[in-house]
Amino acid sequence: MDIYFIISLLALGAFTGFFAGLFGIGGGGIMVPMLTLLFVQQQFPSEYILHMALATSMAAIVPTAIASLLTHHKHQAVIWPVVIKITPGILLGTFAGTFLASYLSAAPLAIFFSCFMAFVALQMVLNRKPKPSRQLPAFTGLSATGTGIGAISALVAIGGGTLTVPFLVWCNVSLPVAIGTSAAVGLPIALSGAAGYVVNGLSVENLPAYTLGYVFWPAVVAMAAMSFITAPLGAKLAHRLPIALLKKLFAVLLVGLSVQMLVTVFA
Repeated sequence: MDIYFIISLLALGAFTGFFAGLFGIGGGGIMVPMLTLLFVQQQFPSEYILHMALATSMAAIVPTAIASLLTHHKHQAVIWPVVIKITPGILLGTFAGTFLASYLSAAPLAIFFSCFMAFVALQMVLNRKPKPSRQLPAFTGLSATGTGIGAISALVAIGGGTLTVPFLVWCNVSLPVAIGTSAAVGLPIALSGAAGYVVNGLSVENLPAYTLGYVFWPAVVAMAAMSFITAPLGAKLAHRLPIALLKKLFAVLLVGLSVQMLVTVFA
């Protein structure tokens, strides 16, 4: 590994951590396209580059998810009974999603990722929130919902907040508590996703050194270390900056990164 690669990983971790704190996201939308580009530059096996980017991003979300969970718990913004009931479905869906991702080639994965990020960007620009219209379902309903959220999260390497928050708000959960509960749900998503990508990549040959399964651990360590430093800075600025404008700019960034990843994969 050359020094440029290491510095790039540290910078990516700092950048992702800052925006994770600013917008309350896991950071997969930033990490996956940039890791894809960096892995291409390192001449990693082209057929596995996107799988490695998804896996590494998912593993890097784990420490961020833990820090976010603890912060929201201190503010009593986590509905733990909901977390407990939705987690079995989350674990099943996320783990199964990694098997689907491992089966697919890079091209359909890249297209799905980019389409989903376009959806996330549109949500940010429109800033629409679903109107509360029902109550939280029982265990079976929550578990089924968690399976769907987990499966999609595994395919795009996100913490699930883009899906979990609107669902909880729709079920008459206040927005701050929905965000806090979603942050708690992000931990089993990240853990199950990382574990699934490790299992699916164990039998793959010719992967780079320091890789376990599809997870490239030097990148995980570098990004996690920097995100711990910059995430609190982003969280503080969230209360001082014009978030509505920043979200629109960030949406443009997500679309741009997704397009860049498509070009990288198909080129």
